[in-house]
Amino acid sequence: MLRKFALRVLVNFLGLWAAAELMTGSINYNDKLRVLVIAALIFSVVNAVIRPLVVILSLPAIVLTLGVFTLIINAFMLYLVTKIYPSFQLRSFWTAVVATIIIWVVNYLLTELLEPKHAKSV
Repeated sequence: MLRKFALRVLVNFLGLWAAAELMTGSINYNDKLRVLVIAALIFSVVNAVIRPLVVILSLPAIVLTLGVFTLIINAFMLYLVTKIYPSFQLRSFWTAVVATIIIWVVNYLLTELLEPKHAKSV
C-alpha cells in the first residue's frame, strides 16, 4: 500500500517536472526540485482523498461528456495544489488543463513500465 503510494508520488513528480519543463513560464516552481517534490506529494494526497468525492458528485457531467469532464476534474485537482502550496504556481486554469494532459501521458507511460503485470489466466 505504502509502496504503491510512493510510486504514485514519484510518477506525479515526474509528470509535474515534465509539464513544468514543456510549459516554461506557465508553471512557476522557482527552479527548485524541492517545490516539485512537495507539490507531487500534495497532488497525490489530493488525488487519493478529494478526487474520488468530486468524481462521484460530478458523475452526471462525466457521463454526459463521455468521460471528458474528468480532464476538468483533474485540472481542478492540480489547481487546488497551487492554493494549498503557494510555492507552486500555475499561470491560469487553462495551464492546469494542459499540464494535466502532460501528466496523464507521463503517468500512463511510467505506470506501464513500473507497475508489475499480473499474469492473465486463460
